[in-house]
Amino acid sequence: MQHGRITRGFYFEDLSLGTTWLSQGRTLTEGDLGSYVNLTWFTEDLFTDQHKRTENAIGGRPVPALMVMAFSEGLVLHSMDRTGLAFLNVDMDVKRPIYVGDTIYVHCEVIESRATSKPGRGLVRTRNTVTNQHGETVLVYQPLRLYKSREGNTNATSTS
Repeated sequence: MQHGRITRGFYFEDLSLGTTWLSQGRTLTEGDLGSYVNLTWFTEDLFTDQHKRTENAIGGRPVPALMVMAFSEGLVLHSMDRTGLAFLNVDMDVKRPIYVGDTIYVHCEVIESRATSKPGRGLVRTRNTVTNQHGETVLVYQPLRLYKSREGNTNATSTS
C-alpha cells in the first residue's frame, strides 16, 4: 500500500487574473521573535533591548516586517506545493506595525499571469495583503513566481 500527500499547489493555468485565496492564520509569539532575531542577527535595539524598546515611538512589542513577510510566505506555501519553480522578485510595502501576539492572515490575488518563452511554465504575480486579527492591513507584498504548467500543456497562454 502506498501512502502519499494528496495536496498539490496551483498550476500556472489555475492562476488567471483575479483568482483569490485566503491563508489560515498564524499568531506571532515572543519565541518566534527571539528565534528570528537570533537566527538572522537582526539585533536592532527595537527588537532586542527591552529598556530601549519602552522608549520607541510605536510602543508595544513590534516584530520586523521581514519576519512577517517570511511567516506570510510560510502561510501561502501550500499554494505552490510541487508546482512552484522559482521566486523571482518582490515589492513590499509596510502599512502599520505588527506586534507579538498579533495573528496574521494572507489574502492573495493574482494580478499578473503570463506564459514564458519556454513551454511548460508561466509567470504569476500576486498581491499578498497581510492583515491582523482586527482586519487591519499591516503589510502588502507582490511576489513574482515561476509556476509549472499542467502535464503536457506546452502552449500555456497569457491571461494578462
